[in-house]
Amino acid sequence: MNGFLFNLLLAFAWAVMTGDYSLSSLTTGAVLGFVALWLSQPLTGIDRLYFKRLYRIIYLGLFFLWELLLSSVEVAWDVIRPVPRNNPGLIDIPLTVKNDFEILLLTNLISLTPGTLSVDVSEDRKILTVHAMFADDPDALCKDIKDGFERLIMGVFET
Repeated sequence: MNGFLFNLLLAFAWAVMTGDYSLSSLTTGAVLGFVALWLSQPLTGIDRLYFKRLYRIIYLGLFFLWELLLSSVEVAWDVIRPVPRNNPGLIDIPLTVKNDFEILLLTNLISLTPGTLSVDVSEDRKILTVHAMFADDPDALCKDIKDGFERLIMGVFET
């Protein structure tokens, strides 16, 4: 059985046993179910990829929150400065991700981060055009996106 479905089943079993179907109860059941599945991994035969993927999803979420915080401070500081230092521009970023969902996730994470906006994906899905508020060094911005969001997204969806 798939690790995620088994974990959901354990979360609902926890909710049934406690008689509480709130989000906090289901979350507690999911965490306890995850720990139980991890400990009984040799007996259940659940693939290790499930545990690794969940760790990578959490890491991607925390990385996004960190980037959100840093870019929010940078944009806010530039707005309140007497002389702004922004240098907007369009940057083409070659894509390594291939799957439509991976491209969608990457473009949304970029657009949700203040100071950057995904503008277009080429027809062959090999180039992503990004509008950046601080485009002083396009190569550094491209490297940051590829080494940050794109690498982590590829890690989540690796099979």
